[in-house]
Amino acid sequence: MKPNLYVRRDCRNYKGDQPCFYNLTCLACQNYQTQGKKILIIKLAAVGDVLRTTPILSGLRKKYHHSFVTWITQAEAVGLLENNSGIDRLLVYDLAAVERLKAEKFDILICLDKEIEAVVLANQIKAKNKFGFGFDSKTGNVIPYNKESRYAWELGLSNELKFHQNKKTYPQLIFDIAKLNYKNEEYILNISDLDNEYTQRQLDKIGVDRDKGIVGLNTGAGGRFANKAWTEEGFVELIRLIQDHTDMQIFLLGGPRERRRNARIISQVGSSVYDIGCGHSLRQFAAIINTCSLIVSADTTALHIAIALKKFVVALFGPTCDQEIDLYGRGLKVISPIECRPCYRRQCVKEINCMNLIKPDNVFVAIEKLIIKCTP
Repeated sequence: MKPNLYVRRDCRNYKGDQPCFYNLTCLACQNYQTQGKKILIIKLAAVGDVLRTTPILSGLRKKYHHSFVTWITQAEAVGLLENNSGIDRLLVYDLAAVERLKAEKFDILICLDKEIEAVVLANQIKAKNKFGFGFDSKTGNVIPYNKESRYAWELGLSNELKFHQNKKTYPQLIFDIAKLNYKNEEYILNISDLDNEYTQRQLDKIGVDRDKGIVGLNTGAGGRFANKAWTEEGFVELIRLIQDHTDMQIFLLGGPRERRRNARIISQVGSSVYDIGCGHSLRQFAAIINTCSLIVSADTTALHIAIALKKFVVALFGPTCDQEIDLYGRGLKVISPIECRPCYRRQCVKEINCMNLIKPDNVFVAIEKLIIKCTP
């Protein structure tokens, strides 16, 4: 009978059901590393919000030099967290992952969602310290775990505080929640070679001139809030201004929801605008954005991808809070002048709404200012 293997189960490289990366017995391995502080991040949705949470990874590494970070998120957001060196284990939110986490113990749990499924999960997981939001079993409502989370919790209770008084960006808020020192840490997003190669093939197919700058116009936005996307008429007029006054190439960007919208826009402005397609994966979409010199977008996933990739951006704000978005000195905000914004309403009956009042001339002025910075 062969002797039992000597196994260090607390090593960060240990898998348990297969050889580790180094494929050596623990006794002979020189790469043994304990997991250190075990940290769990619960941030399930939405996709853009998941991406704008990634600055916290840099803050955690600075404070907890030796740590093992697990992040659980919804399947649709996984693509933006893959290949992130700040995450040691990435889990898709499903029954198997939930049961696994409930059986595990952590040093630190950080729940940054207020949705019921997230806070209930946070309550069920064993951790020495819990930051962010949890579940009050007596009332069935969301509560802050720690005093540093109370301000972010109150933002969800007071429109006056959230819409008018708060001056903190989202990264500042989550750093406060986790008791981290915020130093303008940026989003983290890595584009794979495979997705870059895919994008280059797409550009070659449509004949893009790689020596000219590209303005990417993201025409849509999520449907959670009313009037989050800019108008088709606004984009049509903006395209004409770009064509008349610059030599920049123009990409129309979007997902499946924008397929018809982009087709209608192109029918009015001509074939000189490139419809880059609306059927790409999230990672491929990010790689396409990475080819652009400048992005114009409402407050949606494409905006956060552009920020993460350190692109120059013109951000259009209607119903959502512009002060929570940090452009890190590489962009300009065009904010609707309507008095009732921000509102976060799911429905709006106003014939003249916030996004109607954003004028193409104002957006183009912002583009002109940034073109000087983003072109040689």
